[in-house]
Order: sequence, then C-alpha cells, then structure tokens
Amino acid sequence: MSFTMEVPSQEEIKVAIEEQVKPVPEEVVKLKEAAESNVAAIMELDIESLEKRKEILQSIDAYGIHTMKSSSDKNALLQVSVGNLSKTGDDGGQVAKGLAELHKQLKDLDPSVVDFAKRGFLGKLFNPLRAYFLKYEKADAVIADIVVSLDKGKITLKNDNTTLEIEQQSLRDLTKKLQKEIQLGVLMDESIESQIETAKLRNEDTDKIRFITEEVLFPLRQRVMDLQQMLVVNQQGIMAIEVVIRNNKELIRGVDRAKNVTISALKISVTVASALYNQKIVLRKIELLNQTTNELIAGTSRMLKNQGAEIHKQSLETSISVETLKEAFTDVLSALDSISTYKQEALPRMRETITQFRELADVGEQQILRLEKGHKLGL
Repeated sequence: MSFTMEVPSQEEIKVAIEEQVKPVPEEVVKLKEAAESNVAAIMELDIESLEKRKEILQSIDAYGIHTMKSSSDKNALLQVSVGNLSKTGDDGGQVAKGLAELHKQLKDLDPSVVDFAKRGFLGKLFNPLRAYFLKYEKADAVIADIVVSLDKGKITLKNDNTTLEIEQQSLRDLTKKLQKEIQLGVLMDESIESQIETAKLRNEDTDKIRFITEEVLFPLRQRVMDLQQMLVVNQQGIMAIEVVIRNNKELIRGVDRAKNVTISALKISVTVASALYNQKIVLRKIELLNQTTNELIAGTSRMLKNQGAEIHKQSLETSISVETLKEAFTDVLSALDSISTYKQEALPRMRETITQFRELADVGEQQILRLEKGHKLGL
C-alpha cells in the first residue's frame, strides 16, 4: 500500500465502500451452495401441493425484507442525526463561527498593514506602536475566549465523529448483509433461468414452468432490484456520514492549526513588529546622524574647495604681477634716465657754481686776511 496525501473523490469513496461490503470468496462459495440448494428445492416442487407452493412463495416474499426494513429505519434515523451533527461544522456551527471570528480578529491585528513609521503631526501625537499594542491587548482577551470556544467545539466534533462512526459501522453491516442477499438472489436467478430453459427443452410440465417463471423468478427479480436500490441508499448514507466525519476532522485540524500555528504566528508577528519598529527608530537616528555627517563632510569639502581657490587667488593677487613689474621697471628706467639727464645737465651748472663759489671764497679770503691785518694793527 502506497502512502498518499490526496483526498479520495466521491467515486473512490463509493468504490471503497462497495469493496468493503462485497462478500469474500469463502462467503461466495457458501452463497453458491445455498443458491443451488434453494433452486433444487424449487425445481423439485410438487406443483399439485398447495402447501409446498405456499412455502416457497412465502420464502420469496420474506427474502431480504428484514434487512431492507432495518436499513430503511437506519437511514431515516441517520437523516436526522447526520443533519443535526453536521450543523456543528456548517457556517452557523460553533467551530465555524469561532474560526470566522478568529480570522476577523487576526486580520484586524495584522501588523504588516500598520504604518509604524508614521510621521508628521499625527505621528507625534499618537504613537503608532503604542496604539497597536493597546488594540492587541483588547483583542487578546477576545481571541482567548474564541480559543476556549474552539476547544469546546473541537470536543463536540470528536464526540459527533464517534457517534457517526458507530452509526456508519452499523449501516455498513446492514449493507454487507444486503450485498450477500443480492448475491444469493442473483445466483438463484441465473440458476432458475438456466434450469427453466433446460426444462423447456425437455418438454416438462408447462404449468410448473409457468409457476416457477411467474410466481418465483419474477418476484425474486423484483426483490433483487429492491435490495439493490436499498444498497445504493445505504451506500449514499455511508458516504454522507463519511463526508461529515471528514469535514469534522478537517475542522478539528483547523482548530489545532488556529491554536498552534495561527495564534503563535500572530504573537511572533507582534513581537517582530515591535522589534522592527524599534530598529526603525534606531535606523532613523543612524540615517539622521549619517545625513548630518555627510552634510558636515560636504560642507567642509565645499569650504576647502572655495577657500582653497580663494587662497590661490589671493596668493596670486598679493604677488607682483608681470605687468606691474614691467611698469615699475619702466618707471625705474625712466627715473634713471631722468637722473642721468639731470646729471648731464647739472654738471656744467655745477662747474659754474663751483667757479662762482671759488671766486666768492677768494674774495672772502681777502677780506678775512684784511680783517686779520686790521686786528694786528690795532694791537
């Protein structure tokens, strides 16, 4: 037997049920023996004996009737019980409503749709994280009540399944009995039809052949058809119970998933959301710090660039330019030329002045000598 996680289809379930209720080979052998024995008794019937005919007809009338009545009663009860039990898992059931309410609560608490990094005036006035956790605390109590309700519903579903499985087994036993009776009737039908054909070939009593054909074979086939219809009804009942059982099991698994996975995932999401929010704050501070650092570096770079250019400009401007040097050199040369010209022009005048000063000195010397002589004379 191979392992598979595929859900069986309705047809597969039906085939499985048919396989379970079919007679096993040992039972088929016994049914064949009983059919041959019954047909032999029918074919050996003394048509003149009213008592023998009545006995056979009563046996045909009673054939399978008890199993059909039991199956009918069981199906009538199952329609009520399955209907009531299936309400536990339908849209109005405790578990289904609990799961729907839990889904609503979890959806409202989904942290991925909350803007924890809200800025502006409202972001400063209302802390998104604080508001979210207040909402979570309120919902947490509701979720706890829902989980309690789901646990109660889970217990109810398990009890329902226990009841349904008992009813299903009882109906399966009746169906198995029906299958055996149908098998017996089919075997008798085939054997009677074969022996009637043989009797016709042998030209046996036509009244007997007519009696067996009309009063035995005809009602036997009718009863086989009735049994087959009841078999189908029983199979539908077993399938309906199986569907309810499987749905209940799925709901039970849904409750377990909701408790063990979904709620745990919510708590993890809330924790992670809180951590991410705190990380976002730190990240924002780092971004601001990096932005400030970048601005400082950029500002300093701009200052270095501008001031460096200014320094070079000023250094160039504070040094003597080539044009200034040229002009200064021209002026110096002009001055030197002027001096040279002045000297050239002044030399004759200086010679004349020197001559005049010499003449004046000679006159002055004569006067001084005269004065000195006068003083000497006065002494």
